[in-house]
Amino acid sequence: MQDKQISVMECILFVSGEPLTFAELMSGLDMTQLELQALLQRMDALYKEEGRGIQLYITEQTVQLVSNREYAPIIENMLQPVQAKSFSQSMLETLSIIAYKQPVTRAEIENVRGVRCDYSVSQLLNIGMIQEVGRKDTIGRPMMFGTTDAFLRQFGLHSLKDLPQFSPEDEEMQAESDKENIS
Repeated sequence: MQDKQISVMECILFVSGEPLTFAELMSGLDMTQLELQALLQRMDALYKEEGRGIQLYITEQTVQLVSNREYAPIIENMLQPVQAKSFSQSMLETLSIIAYKQPVTRAEIENVRGVRCDYSVSQLLNIGMIQEVGRKDTIGRPMMFGTTDAFLRQFGLHSLKDLPQFSPEDEEMQAESDKENIS
């Protein structure tokens, strides 16, 4: 029975090509969360054990079938894919602030960066790295932003918990920066 479940799941993920939420899979396959987690763990272990060319990419909310990173150099050499547009320095700075401080407003991002961030925020929204996550309960009710699963996939993270931790030196530099911004 489980072999057929693996085959069905593999087929769904392959045809989708995009990440599917756990809720979508549980509903479509009439499974409980525990059954789905067990199936995904079995598939993940099987793919790794056999050194397959495909892998599961699991985040906190989604799962996707992806190529095995181990074979990336061979694939790149053979297919020579078009390189994706890189992020500008301002986009990376804005994205890192959002990742670490989310949910965060434009004004809060600008306070940390010291410059306007309208362009970076709009570009990050357009490419799906961030999303609107609500409104802050203050005067003007500014929009708050957070990262998306696309952000996690782009940077090879499975969860925001995988983000590098700040060192004490980083925190001291941040505190100094905050003091300068207040003065």
